[in-house]
Amino acid sequence: VEGNYIDKKCPWTGAVSIRGRVFRAMVLATKMKRTIVVRKNYLHYVKKYNRFEKRHKNVSVHCSPCFEPKEGDIVTCGECRPLSKTIRFN
Repeated sequence: VEGNYIDKKCPWTGAVSIRGRVFRAMVLATKMKRTIVVRKNYLHYVKKYNRFEKRHKNVSVHCSPCFEPKEGDIVTCGECRPLSKTIRFN
């Protein structure tokens, strides 16, 4: 984490702590400033057929400027307090 930047929402240099859920996801978009969109895949059980079906959610995640993820990268995201209307992960 080299460099000179100020990010109050960064868990390393700012005042945000990671608590709760931690998950791995694939980066879909990096078009926003300090925010990325990740795809979170999971399995949902259907009791009638005794099988699982694939589902996914797109989640907005805050990304500190010390990281430079590209589309298709696998990232680890941790839950934190709400940082904006839609961002709850860091």
